[in-house]
Amino acid sequence: MGVSSRNGLMYVLLLFAFCEMQIIAGKDNLSCTFRSSPCFRKKVSCPSECPLKSPSDPKAKVCYLDWRKPNCNGRGSACLDPRFVGADGTVFYFHGRRNENFALVSDPTFQVNAHFIGLRPPTRTRDYTWIQALGILHAHHTFTIHATPSPTWDPTLDHLAFSHNGHPLSLPQGYPSTWHNPHVTIERTSAANTVAFTLHGLAEIFVSVVPVGREESRVHNYGIPDDDCFAHLEVQFRFHALSENVEGVLGRTYQPLFENPAARLGVPMPVVGGEDTYRTTSLVSADCPLCLFRGAKHAQTLQEEDNGVFGVVDCTALGNAGNGIVCRR
Repeated sequence: MGVSSRNGLMYVLLLFAFCEMQIIAGKDNLSCTFRSSPCFRKKVSCPSECPLKSPSDPKAKVCYLDWRKPNCNGRGSACLDPRFVGADGTVFYFHGRRNENFALVSDPTFQVNAHFIGLRPPTRTRDYTWIQALGILHAHHTFTIHATPSPTWDPTLDHLAFSHNGHPLSLPQGYPSTWHNPHVTIERTSAANTVAFTLHGLAEIFVSVVPVGREESRVHNYGIPDDDCFAHLEVQFRFHALSENVEGVLGRTYQPLFENPAARLGVPMPVVGGEDTYRTTSLVSADCPLCLFRGAKHAQTLQEEDNGVFGVVDCTALGNAGNGIVCRR
């Protein structure tokens, strides 16, 4: 009887181990491919809730690494009202002006502008502002990414709109959804409200659209009206091939010899100027006094050697603990 019991227990253990091996064998492994990321080349196994990255069942959950959302505390980011983190890690604020456009990054090969929205309560002497849209210029192409206005916020609805050379660009809601040409890829990184915009060989831009919350408005005295949630963009850049003379509100912090004035101010929330220096006449213009982009004749899309400057991409789901794995339907 004792031998029979031991054999039975051994059988159960072997069966359990076999089932575990089958489960593991049926899971996909993911890894990120960006050298500057702490998860570079590290393999992460998909969880049992979403074991496959490309399931055959269209209703099944998809497994993917949630590392392509902006990390608002990472280098190259622009979030909130607007709070920037420069190449040196220094935090600074650039308020610009509502309903105007400013160059965030300007280089001979590409330019990224931002359109600011905002409001000014009666007790304030300046505008509260947020980034509502991006304009990307490359070669003879222009792209825009807009946070669409909405009276209330519903995270299940998409609040992004796109254009290419002045015409609407369709990027169906859902993950994965991709648009590309030989030099640009635009990819949804979740079902709604987040995208990755890639200028191949030059830069990646990670974009999310978020509202100004009621509690946030109360704490900061923004005075957000009830009929507008002030949907705006959170952005993080990762650069591959910037020139040494790169300009822009954020771009200039990537100059090799740049000394960020915000680092010398010695205040908790340093605000830098430059409205007149970086103002453009439209979202897709490169006519600010220090703008460097000159269009297709100066565009060089790829370099043989990857000698650019890199921002920081967090592979741990916006800086929280974890592996950055997310299941999506």
